[in-house]
Amino acid sequence: MDLASFSSSLIRLIQSHGPWIISVVVALESAGVPLPGETILVAAALLAAATDQIDIAVVVAAAAAGAIVGDGIGYTVGRRFGMPLLQEYGRYIRLDENRLLIGRYLFFRYGSAVVFFGRFIAVLRMFAALLAGANGMAAGRFFFFNVIGGICWACLFGFGAYAAGTEIYKISKALSLVSLVLFIGAGSALSIVIRRYEIVLLRQAERATLDR
Repeated sequence: MDLASFSSSLIRLIQSHGPWIISVVVALESAGVPLPGETILVAAALLAAATDQIDIAVVVAAAAAGAIVGDGIGYTVGRRFGMPLLQEYGRYIRLDENRLLIGRYLFFRYGSAVVFFGRFIAVLRMFAALLAGANGMAAGRFFFFNVIGGICWACLFGFGAYAAGTEIYKISKALSLVSLVLFIGAGSALSIVIRRYEIVLLRQAERATLDR
């Protein structure tokens, strides 16, 4: 499926199911399921900018709620079942041994910052909560940064895409879809850069493990 078709499918999904589909997709992604949570947030924000079918405040609230709940589920699973579960089944959600090692290294060095900023990074967004629980991060500290990060992420991408979509829509009604396609393309390019940086992080994590 090309980007235009994918974008159209997301918009139709939002039109059919409203804010509930936003919350569910974002929550599942946050809990570790590889779904396009950020993309559906942007699609909904652009839809709100171009039509009156959905309100942008509802979009942002739905995304924030999904992010907070999904991360909470991921943290609980990681805390209850720990590293053995992730080592056994992590490969099914693209969380292999290398990423587990990187996760331990990042939590050892940066802790709370990973929970907050992980929400804004494609690779970490799916795994930060699971790794926080598996690495024994204190529940109170996790949920504080989880709530703050989820709200900030939803506001930044939701209201940001809405503002951009409103300006684009003034130029051409057809460009709202084009803007989503461009956003997805830019996100894909950023994901490639992040995956390349994983190699650097892996080497640092391996050195840190040997030094301990």
